[in-house]
Amino acid sequence: SGSMILAGIMLKLGGYGLLRVLVFLQKINLKLNYIWLSVSLLGGFYISLKCFCQVDIKSLIAYSSVAHMSIVIGGIMVMNYWGFNGSYILMIGHGLCSSGMFCLANISYERLYSRSMYINKGLMNFMPSMSLWWFLLLSSNMAAPPSLNLMGEISLINSLMSWSYFSMILLVLISFFSAGYSLYLFSYTQHGMFYQGLYSFYMGV
Repeated sequence: SGSMILAGIMLKLGGYGLLRVLVFLQKINLKLNYIWLSVSLLGGFYISLKCFCQVDIKSLIAYSSVAHMSIVIGGIMVMNYWGFNGSYILMIGHGLCSSGMFCLANISYERLYSRSMYINKGLMNFMPSMSLWWFLLLSSNMAAPPSLNLMGEISLINSLMSWSYFSMILLVLISFFSAGYSLYLFSYTQHGMFYQGLYSFYMGV
């Protein structure tokens, strides 16, 4: 529950605070925004790579939240209309999506007493309806079409590319890796042979 509050509310309050104080920092931000943008894009790329190294489900979801928030900071610091709206939409969409994924990770943890991806395997055999929720939330995390994340990411990509075309390289990599680690988490936890050491299991449907 603490991680749900952290990812859904507290992490987004930082972005909202930047939106509120942006009016007072316009002149200095126009001179220094390249520092913010460089740190946010390189940080998002590095954290996206870091997500592929995780074997803990909760850590992977937390790192993916940080990777999405890096694009939000970049969109805010560009200081245009697309960036403002896109960061606002992505914060709302990802706040709902990441807290839902933390909830599902906790439900799996209550049943298997482990957050390791080596033990949480083949969960589609036990909890098929929860596997549907994993699919919906992870597809939203990778900005699939029916989600708010898609609208936010399109707006943010527009705003960052209007600032510099060179940012397109890192944006393409961040978007590609976000789809990669979302599919990695889904396929690793839901498919495959379940852990043979499980002696008892109760359904989560």
